[in-house]
Amino acid sequence: MQDYEDLKTMVAEIEDDLNKAESGNKAAGTRVRKQMQQIKKVANAVRSKILELRSSEAKSATVSIDTDVTGKSGGL
Repeated sequence: MQDYEDLKTMVAEIEDDLNKAESGNKAAGTRVRKQMQQIKKVANAVRSKILELRSSEAKSATVSIDTDVTGKSGGL
C-alpha cells in the first residue's frame, strides 16, 4: 500500500526538525506541526483503505454464505 510507505517516509523525515524543536527552535516546531497535519491526513487515508478492504471482504463472505444457504453451490 503506497500510502503506508509514504507515511513511514514522512515520519522518518520529521525526526531532524523534531530534535531541533525539542531544543527550543521555534521555526522547527512550526515545521513539525505542519508535517504532523500531513501525517494525520495520510494516516486517515490508510485507515479508510483498510476499512474498505475489510468491508469488501465481508461482502464477498456474505455472498459465499448466501450461495451455500440457497443450495446453488451444492452445499445443502
